[in-house]
Amino acid sequence: MNAATRWGPVATSERIGAMDVLRGFALLGILLMNIEAMVGPLNAAMTGVDPSLRGVDRWVDTAIYVLVQGKFYTLFSLLFGMGFAVMMRRADAAGRPFVKVYLRRTLGLLAIGLVHMLAIWSGDILTVYAVLSLALLWGFRNKATAKLPRWALGMYLIPVVLMLLLGALVSLSQLDPKGATEAAKQQAAQLAETARMINAQRAAYGGGDYLAAVAQRWDDMVSVLTFVVIFGWQVLAMFVLGLWFVRSGAIERPGEFPRLYSRLRFIALPVGLALMLASVALEPTLDGRMDIRVGAAAALAWVASLLMCLGYFAWVMHGLKSPPWASRLAIFAPAGRMALTNYLMQSVIGTLVFYGYGLGWFEQLPRAWQVPFVLVLFGLQVLWSHWWLARFRYGPAEWLWRAFTYGGRPPLRLERAHAP
Repeated sequence: MNAATRWGPVATSERIGAMDVLRGFALLGILLMNIEAMVGPLNAAMTGVDPSLRGVDRWVDTAIYVLVQGKFYTLFSLLFGMGFAVMMRRADAAGRPFVKVYLRRTLGLLAIGLVHMLAIWSGDILTVYAVLSLALLWGFRNKATAKLPRWALGMYLIPVVLMLLLGALVSLSQLDPKGATEAAKQQAAQLAETARMINAQRAAYGGGDYLAAVAQRWDDMVSVLTFVVIFGWQVLAMFVLGLWFVRSGAIERPGEFPRLYSRLRFIALPVGLALMLASVALEPTLDGRMDIRVGAAAALAWVASLLMCLGYFAWVMHGLKSPPWASRLAIFAPAGRMALTNYLMQSVIGTLVFYGYGLGWFEQLPRAWQVPFVLVLFGLQVLWSHWWLARFRYGPAEWLWRAFTYGGRPPLRLERAHAP
């Protein structure tokens, strides 16, 4: 039975190997970004460079902000869009309905995301993916391939333009004494609300029991889903761009797109890094204050994240063309094949180590030591992924998701060849 007649969980032989490597690579970056929000309050990790840090801790915090934060959830979003395109292509090849199965897939992801967000860690991205995947289905399934990059760029820039406009309006209002007084009151209220959320997270996650943490995660969920109105445009934009990479053949046949990948490596990445450094120079800490300076810093950071994400993506693709580098990058592939399981396990381990109902190391691990912690944890995940996939077809969470999506129980254990 070939791909034209089969429609179900993707077989290992049909996988796009580069996507597995990229998912594994993205998982490392996501953990480097998320660890700060597990060690301490979630909202405190979303404000750029922590002004209270000094010495090597501040250098590490700045390096993570410049090189990692915002770059890897965009890469993960890009890969989600690629997965959507691959699933749709396989359904079309098999001549089977796509929408019903995709909606079941989305519902399964939403359920996993809500359990993750409420029961494990409130920094979940899966719930956002599930909600926005509906917009991807209804808005872009039948869009012409050539138009997808323009749609993606336009949507990504919506929050950028809004942030610049908001910063400009606040600065203009401050030119009038009455407006300046009102703006100061609003910003003081915003800073007070940010401080309240951080203190509530500190109390619930650092010193509370499990039920207190669940109650706080509910409040966090409301806040996160409200913020989707802004950054959701960028997530959806990356979905659409990922759709283009599969439809155009750029992910499967990168040799046919040498100019694109060269520009991403040698133009997008350096320009993105320069914009990110400019953002930090303008305003390293984005803590709720707003004026044209802060708005410009945030806008530069968002544009930089897009360019650097695509630059990282292009360099990994370039490395996969070189046998020595391809063999090194291949260690990421099993972790990428189990990306959902590994993502969830990062949250389980992180919260059990740092939260009050676990080992209670909340706000105890210095910023500089968070990087070695991440490298050790991710290294163990890579080893475990290799071990697991030598025996099973899917990761545990992947198997559960597929079983719900396709309405059956796909074989989990690998069939071992028997000696005659």
